[in-house]
Amino acid sequence: MTTSTQPQAPAHDDKVTIGAYVSLIFAIVFFSGLCATKEWWGIFDFTTMNGSFGTLVASVADKGGELTTSMANFRGKGGSGAIDGFMFALTLVPTVMFALAMITVFEHYGALRAARQMLTPILRPILGLPGSATLALIASLQSTDGGAALTRQLKDANELTEDEVHIFATFQMTADACITNFFSSGAVLFTLTAADGSLAVPVSLGLCLGVLLLGKVFAANLMRLFLIRSAKKAA
Repeated sequence: MTTSTQPQAPAHDDKVTIGAYVSLIFAIVFFSGLCATKEWWGIFDFTTMNGSFGTLVASVADKGGELTTSMANFRGKGGSGAIDGFMFALTLVPTVMFALAMITVFEHYGALRAARQMLTPILRPILGLPGSATLALIASLQSTDGGAALTRQLKDANELTEDEVHIFATFQMTADACITNFFSSGAVLFTLTAADGSLAVPVSLGLCLGVLLLGKVFAANLMRLFLIRSAKKAA
């Protein structure tokens, strides 16, 4: 006598509960940078919780009888070649591990299922991506390494097709980690003044950030167009 086994329902059919939406909201807040602060609520921010390496004295110099020190992290300064590349790779490990650990926790509580159901109708027409890519998209606005790691996890879980990975990678590589880099480095430009006392950059900070985000969307859709044309030629 033969027995037949019924195939298990895919994870996409799992019921989305209120807890899944709560997990999604918390994940969006965690990766978005909304709680980036030195106050106690900074524990709900990815970058704050990820932290940074301490510094060591790299060199000491005597300038006019006064000792001055130069600081660096464990990677040091002035490295080159494969050795320096290896040390740089080591600095990425904590960020990638932390991002994967947190997304695994959020996924356990249903955040990806909620994102897939709620945000796919939004992301599909705009970027051609499923809603499950939302958390990786938000993480990429803060951290290049976190966004890349989460994208790979989505690819391995068959949440993204090969074409969707190309589109998503294009979106991320265009002004990657734009929120973190823009506010930490670019924001200083808006404090500069010209000789006559007027602002050297006569536009708002929000407008410039909006241009960066529009550029990311434009680049992703350019890749979509390229893939569509390539598919037509192959057919």
